[in-house]
Amino acid sequence: MIFNFNKKYNIFGIDVYILCIIFILMIFSLLGIYSAGNSSGNSLKYIYIQFIAFFIGFICIFVFSKINYKYYEHSYKLIYILSLIILISVLIFGSTKRGTKGWFDFGFISFQPVEIAKILFILSFSSFIDLNERKIKKIYFFIFSLIMFFVHLILIMMQPDFSSTLSYFPVVLILFFIIGVKSFYILCSIVFFIFLISVPFFKIIINSVLILETFQEKIITVFTNVIFFLKTGYKIFYFITILLFLIIYCLMFLKKNKIKVKWFYIFCLFCSMLIGCIGSIFIEKYLKDYQRKRLIVFINPNIDSKGAGYNIIQSKITIGSGKLLGKGFMNGSQTQFGFLPEQHTDFIFSSICEEFGWVISQLIIILYFVLIYRAFVIAKKSHDRYGYLVAIGIATMFCFYVIMNIGMAIGIMPVTGVPLLLLSYGGSSVFSSLCAIGILCSIDINNRYY
Repeated sequence: MIFNFNKKYNIFGIDVYILCIIFILMIFSLLGIYSAGNSSGNSLKYIYIQFIAFFIGFICIFVFSKINYKYYEHSYKLIYILSLIILISVLIFGSTKRGTKGWFDFGFISFQPVEIAKILFILSFSSFIDLNERKIKKIYFFIFSLIMFFVHLILIMMQPDFSSTLSYFPVVLILFFIIGVKSFYILCSIVFFIFLISVPFFKIIINSVLILETFQEKIITVFTNVIFFLKTGYKIFYFITILLFLIIYCLMFLKKNKIKVKWFYIFCLFCSMLIGCIGSIFIEKYLKDYQRKRLIVFINPNIDSKGAGYNIIQSKITIGSGKLLGKGFMNGSQTQFGFLPEQHTDFIFSSICEEFGWVISQLIIILYFVLIYRAFVIAKKSHDRYGYLVAIGIATMFCFYVIMNIGMAIGIMPVTGVPLLLLSYGGSSVFSSLCAIGILCSIDINNRYY
């Protein structure tokens, strides 16, 4: 075997594989941003900010790698309070960009604090569930854990920043599963999440169906009546009716198959559904028109090919035009002539695919795979559960961002504005990502030598 990824190679104690991956991604990030910014004349500005973010981030990797991660475990209350102060401060003093009040603008530079809040949440939440190991089977522990999660969720939705809230769900569910929370409680969490997003999504699907001309008038009339009913103000009544129908159906199914289920479990499922439905009202309230349109065109981009569906269509064209080896640096027509929107941020992967081709795009995917794999290796070799949980949380977060962004670029995920960490333009995401990697390196170093 030529490459043994389990063998340790270190630079100043830091995993050399991780450093090499970050360095290669930085090179492609700077090249992609320079090329993508050429059409708007902002290449040098974007490169300067991105390079500074990487430079500071590399310093943070070495700093955080030398700090024993175990110090965070016993300071989890302070860390969690700090994350809340950050999120509340941005709501009071923050500036608004693209409809989201989620930035601290210092004039010469702006920063998105939610990126740091996510890392602080992983550190504090992992510590909380680890220190309360003996209570993990108790319902009140599960509820209190969800409260910690919901507070962050609510504060971020008040900005509103829907894409950032999505990254919390997989992290929380994976950590619940690892720590040994009852499967039923995890099921309740999944049911809550499904109902939280299903009602707004259901309405959006109906709206998209009404746009299509292939459906018969009778079906369209039914859908129109459903939409009218949803807009009449009786949403709570509608939710409860649907929930009762589902519960009665489940009870009949269980009775028919002679399966006995405690009423407590049924009550908990009902509460999960109800709270999810009520929460969906607030989700729908904060969803902006362009976000609704993004979900509609995800189902069929051709519905609005010159509007909301334009991004997805152009992204697919850009990726396909690169073919095997690409058109060459600064030679991508879609990128250079500005046909691809947000080509230095959300769709930088598409831009790189066009100019560097399929081969380099697969190399980038492999690099992310190895980075996430190294994070799981660090978690597996951790001597204590806290380091294990933190490493898994960070790995899950990276995995979510990679799947969502690349999936968005190739059209299998809705456009949510999720960046491709370490590649997309954005000093906040680069800085926070490298801080997270520094914490990963700390877990690795302290479990290697102590």
